[in-house]
Amino acid sequence: MPPTPEPDAFRAALRTPAAGPPALSGAGVPDWLWQTAVALHEHLPPDTADDWAARLRGALDGAAPAPTLGTAHAWYAHTVLPLLMTTHPEDRSALAALAGLHRAAAHHAPAGQDTWTAALHPVLLLLYDSAYDRAGARADAYEGAHGYALANGFSPADADAYGHTYAGLSTDANAHAGARAHASALAPLLAEAFAAADARAYAETFPAAQVRTVVRAAAARGATSAAPRLADALSALLAEGPPGTRSGG
Repeated sequence: MPPTPEPDAFRAALRTPAAGPPALSGAGVPDWLWQTAVALHEHLPPDTADDWAARLRGALDGAAPAPTLGTAHAWYAHTVLPLLMTTHPEDRSALAALAGLHRAAAHHAPAGQDTWTAALHPVLLLLYDSAYDRAGARADAYEGAHGYALANGFSPADADAYGHTYAGLSTDANAHAGARAHASALAPLLAEAFAAADARAYAETFPAAQVRTVVRAAAARGATSAAPRLADALSALLAEGPPGTRSGG
């Protein structure tokens, strides 16, 4: 049985994700889970990040069996998607439909790949659209368009108007195009992994990037404390054990 890393070593590993998960006693840390933990940890406030790392280490140390993909499904069904329902109420029906698939998968009844794809695509679309850095993109677009207009003989007032018009149009177009590209590429990969209950395939979809997108999308709608809520729920699920092994579960 590998030695349990000291708390400082565990926190250091979370801060240097390229090094991979530390050795823990028990069945080990799946790659999808480590990616998720790293992304959550980097978004936690400094005064709570170390405490959460300690709780995560305690939940993982000695865990047997290892956390399963069912834990990810339970986390999405009961925490991630309900959070997004509060920040994106206009998309509640799409979010609720996906949450239902995750609930079923957490209890070993995954849907087929086509069903997953149909449910994932609209949710990924809204996530990546919401997470797009519109303020930064708009400022950059305005600066370029405004400078172009001035260099081509526009009056200052006309250049300002041109800059704002261009920035608004290009920012929205880029946000929508980027969201469509992400959703179209990611939905079938996630659907294939979820339909096959394939944790390795899920890890290859870069869950850390998806977690960061959720946090940014929630923050764009005013939920600035999304990361602590997501992190606390995940560590609690891990402490309870995989779905189906909990008392009463």
